[in-house]
Amino acid sequence: MAHFHIVLVEPEIPQNTGNIARTCSVTGASLHLVHPLGFTITDAKLKRAGLDYWGELDLHHHQSLADFMEYAKGKELFFFSTKGLHTHSDAVYPDEAFLVFGKETAGLPEELLRQHPEHTVRIPMRESMRSLNLSNSVAVAVYEAFRQHGFEGLGETPQTKIF
Repeated sequence: MAHFHIVLVEPEIPQNTGNIARTCSVTGASLHLVHPLGFTITDAKLKRAGLDYWGELDLHHHQSLADFMEYAKGKELFFFSTKGLHTHSDAVYPDEAFLVFGKETAGLPEELLRQHPEHTVRIPMRESMRSLNLSNSVAVAVYEAFRQHGFEGLGETPQTKIF
């Protein structure tokens, strides 16, 4: 079964993180939150956006970006940014890849992107636009990773039969 890790570096908006937690729950992806967070983990908006999926979530906390990078040493990391060199659909995501996203207002630190240029990816969009919503970006990325693995581990039959 394919497995991926979603990493949010200093997320600021609880509803985005809640939506991403729900996406991780339904796909089986692990969620890594890199502190500081722009909200408390008990925030009602965070919990509401994640609905009743929190019990199904594999959640990890890292106290800083440096702590996370130490934790992920030797792992395949892909850094999502509007400045990425490769499109998200051209990147090849191995099983257990870490898909790393920056905070809503600033993205990932440019220093980090400069250190890993070959692993920077972007989701194409019109040039006049600033960026996609963080939770939408995560959904696009994680489903592309699962698509590359034939949606392995995700349900292959409808939840209910209508025919």
